[in-house]
Amino acid sequence: MQVWPGEAYPLGATYDGAGTNFAVFTESADRVELCLLHDDGSETAVELRESDAFVRHAYVPGVMPGQRYGFRAHGPYAPERGLRCNSAKLLLDPYAKAVSGSIHWGEEVYGYHFGAPDERNDLDSAPHTMSSVVVNPYFDWGDDRRPRTGYHHTVIYEAHVKGLTMRHPGLPEELRGTYAALAHPAVIEHLTELGVTALELMPVHQFVNDHRLVDMGLNNYWGYNTIGFFAPHNAYASWGDRGQQVLEFKSAVKALHEAGIEVILDVVYNHTAEGNHLGPTLSFRGLDNLSYYRLTGDRRYYMDTTGTGNSLLMRSPHVLQLIMDSLRYWVTEMHVDGFRFDLAATLARQFHEVDRLSSFFDLVQQDPVVSQVKLIAEPWDVGEGGYQVGNFPPLWTEWNGKYRDTVRDLWRGEPRALAEFASRLTGSSDLYQDDGRRPLASINFVTCHDGFTLHDLVSYNHKHNQANGEDNRDGESHNRSWNCGAEGETDDPAVLELRSRQIRNFIATLMLSQGVPMISHGDEFARTQRGNNNAYCQDSELAWLKWPDPAREDDAALLDFTRAMVWLRRDHPVFRRRRFFHGRPVEGTHDDLSDIAWFTPEGKEMAQRDWNSAQASALTVFLNGNAISEPGSRGQRISDDSFLLMFNAAPKTLDFVVPVNHGRQWQVVVDTARVEGVPTGSGPKVQAGDRLTLVDRSMVVLQRPV
Repeated sequence: MQVWPGEAYPLGATYDGAGTNFAVFTESADRVELCLLHDDGSETAVELRESDAFVRHAYVPGVMPGQRYGFRAHGPYAPERGLRCNSAKLLLDPYAKAVSGSIHWGEEVYGYHFGAPDERNDLDSAPHTMSSVVVNPYFDWGDDRRPRTGYHHTVIYEAHVKGLTMRHPGLPEELRGTYAALAHPAVIEHLTELGVTALELMPVHQFVNDHRLVDMGLNNYWGYNTIGFFAPHNAYASWGDRGQQVLEFKSAVKALHEAGIEVILDVVYNHTAEGNHLGPTLSFRGLDNLSYYRLTGDRRYYMDTTGTGNSLLMRSPHVLQLIMDSLRYWVTEMHVDGFRFDLAATLARQFHEVDRLSSFFDLVQQDPVVSQVKLIAEPWDVGEGGYQVGNFPPLWTEWNGKYRDTVRDLWRGEPRALAEFASRLTGSSDLYQDDGRRPLASINFVTCHDGFTLHDLVSYNHKHNQANGEDNRDGESHNRSWNCGAEGETDDPAVLELRSRQIRNFIATLMLSQGVPMISHGDEFARTQRGNNNAYCQDSELAWLKWPDPAREDDAALLDFTRAMVWLRRDHPVFRRRRFFHGRPVEGTHDDLSDIAWFTPEGKEMAQRDWNSAQASALTVFLNGNAISEPGSRGQRISDDSFLLMFNAAPKTLDFVVPVNHGRQWQVVVDTARVEGVPTGSGPKVQAGDRLTLVDRSMVVLQRPV
């Protein structure tokens, strides 16, 4: 076999039409072997003799796409010094573009013996672990164009590749649960009719099913256990795992773009699947444990701000390079439109404290590729000082956990929620205005993959996670949920009616709030996980979406309501302003009304005592569509209809007076007490000074044409 020197960059396996260049970083290993794997179980070892800046490399002519490979790192095994090289372990390429196979859990994939954790384990892991795959980078993107939807037009739909499609009745059996299913017209039609502009996929980077879960007969369904930051997860491919998963993912992105839908990836750069000091040796640990992971003073052990056993070392230039190379790859080669960063506070930990100006954010800010896509932070981790909502740099948007908590509190009847609710409804200026950000920095959500579904939020007071095998100890215990009078499923018509109304309240509030709304998949037709608020290990019908039956009136009504609310938002810029409200009239408009005003149910302007009342749970908000201060994309003045939003979160029926001096005639366009949905254009007309009766825990929206 010919072996040429090759190049140190790019890292990973790079096919050029005649052969493949291999390059891998390690400062800890004395020497590295490239192992070309054959289908009969044998392997051909090629020593990477060339080294530049600790990158070992070689070019091997004739190595073609589909070739499986791995690395063996020869060097010191001294855990007390943070060194864990072990040539008996076949290691994944950290830059692998595709991964083949899965892990067969046993002592072979660990660097130590189960009965003696300090003793080196020289059992060969190759027959039991995954392998890297050489891929062909060519793909006919044709005239693919990124939608480049502005945040003020964005509606995000968070979904799981398998969970979204596994039970879809309109999909062929062989496509269910795969990337190809995302490209199917039946799925795309649902998203476009709903009004979704961005599909946020839960992790699709290659991940590992934990040893513990597999032993329990479960799987890591959510996928927050990454081992390959460049490779699409192979189990979601319908065509095979010798590189076909890359083509299939690209095809899905291309189809979604054709429908005007952006693709955002939920990415997990805060830790890897190798776990703590008792975890397996799969890739990073065996190549250069010291460079990739944050270790404690006793270098046997790992610092963990993620709750998963390890944290990547964010002050290491090689970790930063890995992350930035991965992000650029997914944008330039896979054409994705943005990223949601799991436990993003960990990415800001250069040392111990969260550092807003850490190197990672500096790199993102100056990068001409990554800085131009959507960047969404989950602004917390489990370490000290990890809750950082509102503290990310101006380029970033954030999952607004305070929005979620406050909206839940208001509608379940918590005291003293009204004042903070007003801030969340109007874009959370207290969190984002002081650093130059705008309402669109707030990704608003009521539910997401982590926690109760929307149906379960109004059906359970307590988590019911027994199926996870941890005696119901896992998952959040303080969910800010309310079961409306009965725990779990019930036939009580009064409870069911209240639950339906509460779901509509949450959807309407979400869609009419300033910021960027995010819907959790299936909430538009009230999917349930039967009270399980931590379905991370439930790769089953418990977590897969049960698609609605068009013959069931309740299913059709909620889906119609959700669609109508999304489209009401999209049709009216007053609900998706790019700047915060001023609380005063706007110069250049033809009326002298403030851009926003707050009223008691009696139609009087809110006074300080009204905000401070512990029992206050109802108010009216006036949104002046004629006082939008920001110009349109071509500098034109934006003018819209005006709206009155009436919220009655009280446990009793209340009369609301339509405020005077803010418009003579209005029309009801939303009433969450109406089961049939949004009667846009057909609701009753009301006059200033009229009284409207709102049943307990309901919401009404009035519209006045411009």
